[in-house]
Amino acid sequence: MNQDPAKQDPAPEAPETPLLSVVKGNPTPEELAALTAVVASLSVPAVPAPEKPSVRHWVRRQRLGLDPTPGPGAWRRSKG
Repeated sequence: MNQDPAKQDPAPEAPETPLLSVVKGNPTPEELAALTAVVASLSVPAVPAPEKPSVRHWVRRQRLGLDPTPGPGAWRRSKG
C-alpha cells in the first residue's frame, strides 16, 4: 500500500503557549496592551554600537590635508 504523502493529513498543531498570562487582578485592554509592548520589547536585541572609523579614513584625511590642527573647535574637526 503506497500512499501519496501530499494526501496525508498534516500533524495536529500543538496549541501555542501564551506570551504572558494575568494571574491576579482584572487589567483593562489598554493595560494589557502596554504590558505586552514592554514584554515584547525586552526580547528585541540591542542596537550594536557604531564601528570606529577605519585606518583608511585617517589616511584619506591625511592625503587631503585634513589633519587635526590645534585651536578653538579642534575637537569638532577631529571627529571626522
